[in-house]
Amino acid sequence: MNISRKNAENIASVLSEGLPYIQKFYGKSIVVKYGGAAMSNSKLRKGFAKDIALMKLVGMNPIVVHGGGPQIKKELKKKGLKELFISGLRVTDEQTMGIVNEVLINKVNKELVSLINNFGAKAISLTYKNSRVLEGKTTSEIEQLDLGLVGTVDKVRNNEIKKIFSKNSVPVIAPSALDKYGKCLNINADQAAGAIAKSLRAEKLILLTNVKGVVDNNGSLLSKISKKRARIILDKNIARGGMQPKLKAAIYSVSNGVKSSHIIDGRLPHAVLLEVLTREGVGTLIS
Repeated sequence: MNISRKNAENIASVLSEGLPYIQKFYGKSIVVKYGGAAMSNSKLRKGFAKDIALMKLVGMNPIVVHGGGPQIKKELKKKGLKELFISGLRVTDEQTMGIVNEVLINKVNKELVSLINNFGAKAISLTYKNSRVLEGKTTSEIEQLDLGLVGTVDKVRNNEIKKIFSKNSVPVIAPSALDKYGKCLNINADQAAGAIAKSLRAEKLILLTNVKGVVDNNGSLLSKISKKRARIILDKNIARGGMQPKLKAAIYSVSNGVKSSHIIDGRLPHAVLLEVLTREGVGTLIS
């Protein structure tokens, strides 16, 4: 198929604009939390996988941590089970835990690994079934909220991630984790991504969401905020539902050695590349 000279010039211009960022992030770790609309739409799923493959092929080290909210919701509905969220976290009993793991490991993780491989990079699955990359624990806050089998990341064994880097591959991580007693816990994918970013001292943490980013009281997008303002937004309940764990993960990561965190609109085609390879980026930067 022939393309016009103007289209060819546009493509060359885009590639040229991206070159300084490719050089800047060459060999750097970038943790990307994948979820929401980006995994519900076939075109967006393929676009996301292509973005990750391209990042790897130009020398970056992307690490994908995925959720499975839309698919879990669908499976729960099939079985006549209701969803309940408290502070953006899924209340998880034994039956729900089984469904969560079935979706995360056998559906989302497998598909994502396959898609990245199809676009020319090599991806390797990391789940609680084949690794101990994440160790979980329950906390007093989780127990007080009565969330059931929900935990937070207690330990990241990033040597397992670095082994995958040594194979020139992309780690694709499902966020369920075993605690020290061998009990499986449901870990919020945003929180897991933040903990992994911290453990690697990553260059960036990128969290995909279903909205344009963090907004103020008037609904206007905040393109850049400090940790201090992010905490105020949390304390005043301006951020609600699923945005709460995202902001907490962003604050946690930049407070612990990660250079920047980004909450971006996963409904935009190639949102990850727009964030990594352009000056303006998309969504909200927390620095």
